[in-house]
Amino acid sequence: MRKVILALLTLTAAAVGSMAGAAPAAAYDYPYCLQGRGLGVPGDCAFETYAQCMASASGRHLYCNINPRVAFGPPQRRGRHYRHYHND
Repeated sequence: MRKVILALLTLTAAAVGSMAGAAPAAAYDYPYCLQGRGLGVPGDCAFETYAQCMASASGRHLYCNINPRVAFGPPQRRGRHYRHYHND
């Protein structure tokens, strides 16, 4: 009985340890979304260019549109921005 409990504790510790180090992938909203029947809103927003989106939509009765999270979201910073603090 002790061996079974020890084995279960070892497996549980290994499972918790493997999940603790795993982080979800960073989400990134690309500017173009594949939209249409069965994709929901805003659709599949995995396209950097309109041409990529249109190539994926070809022959599938789907269309491409601008990602609303990118179009109407807060402005994103480009490049490095430094804050300058002044001592009074």
